[in-house]
Amino acid sequence: MNNSELIEKSLLKGGVHTEREIWGQPDLWQKVYEKVRNEKEPLSVFLAKATSDENLNVILTGAGSSAFIGLSLIGTFKQNLKRQIAAVATTDLVTHPNDFFYSDKPLLLISFARSGNSPESVAAVRLADQVCPKVFHLIITCDASGDLAKYTTDSSSYKFIMPAEANDKSLAMTGSYSGMLLAGLLIARVNEIEKLGKQVQVLREYASKLLGQSETFRQIADINFERAVFLGSGPLYGTATESHLKLQELTDGRVICKKDSFLGFRHGPKVVIDQKTLVFLLFSNQAYVQDYEFDLLNELKAGPKPLYMAGIIESGSFNTDLDKSFVLSEKGTQLDEQFLPVCFVLPAQMIGFFKSLQLGFDPDMPSKSGTISRVVKGVVIYPYNSL
Repeated sequence: MNNSELIEKSLLKGGVHTEREIWGQPDLWQKVYEKVRNEKEPLSVFLAKATSDENLNVILTGAGSSAFIGLSLIGTFKQNLKRQIAAVATTDLVTHPNDFFYSDKPLLLISFARSGNSPESVAAVRLADQVCPKVFHLIITCDASGDLAKYTTDSSSYKFIMPAEANDKSLAMTGSYSGMLLAGLLIARVNEIEKLGKQVQVLREYASKLLGQSETFRQIADINFERAVFLGSGPLYGTATESHLKLQELTDGRVICKKDSFLGFRHGPKVVIDQKTLVFLLFSNQAYVQDYEFDLLNELKAGPKPLYMAGIIESGSFNTDLDKSFVLSEKGTQLDEQFLPVCFVLPAQMIGFFKSLQLGFDPDMPSKSGTISRVVKGVVIYPYNSL
């Protein structure tokens, strides 16, 4: 059965939007690149103005999957803005603004949001305006009609509206996640946007290679695992975090998932491994980082052994056998490490999609009980008085 036949057969059970949003990501990424390139000048002007103050506080924020984008972008923004960067979820900013905002420092708040309609999304930008003496808002969102896109403020702001295809219709964020992640990467490096076109092309090639292996990911999903662990370090820690949520969301919690860094996993969390556990390893393309990652891989092979272990790496080979390995390049390292998270999230999306179908769920709306929804419900935002 070829890739298109497999997808067509799978869609008889549901998941039309999710399928289109997962497999449409390479084309979306090209549109994201073109949009950032077209907006290079105003983006550069905005960032230059925002970073003119040496005391600038910079926070990457969002809720749920949108918050995990910041975990992958900390290093990129730090290296390019030459400022200390923090990734803080809006759900933390709203409850404890004084832990993260300074009343005597300017703030660059970079907000990621699919719809922009989550109550915490607007509450976080309002609190920033309330607490900080000067705020620069960079809003990256997929919905031009969402509350965050329509937010009005006296503060300096730039609203980057994603291509329409990024506004996922399904419950789980897929294209919206990778698209906003790529947008953040490109905006952080907007002054070199022309040469980054080659990086985006490689990303699209790697994605096509992964998406073309649907049958393999379906077979992994068919394995009788009840737990899953995703491990990644540095920018790939954000990918591991998003991956664990994606599989857990798409299976309505039937598969319990964990995430960690390679080194962090040794410090207690490794106890989760049993004979019903899938372990998926996201390897850096940096030799120094790989030394630590391969050490843990050897430790995992020595036991206690999980039910199944898979890994993804850009190029090279693993120093021990895995149940399944995905090697994306035969030409050596072609991507900056910062770009790996954009395509390394695809395996979890596909495994989640096929596992959802296998368990009898509709991937577009897997939460039969309504426990989770596309936009969070029931959150009350209370007035805040600075302490």
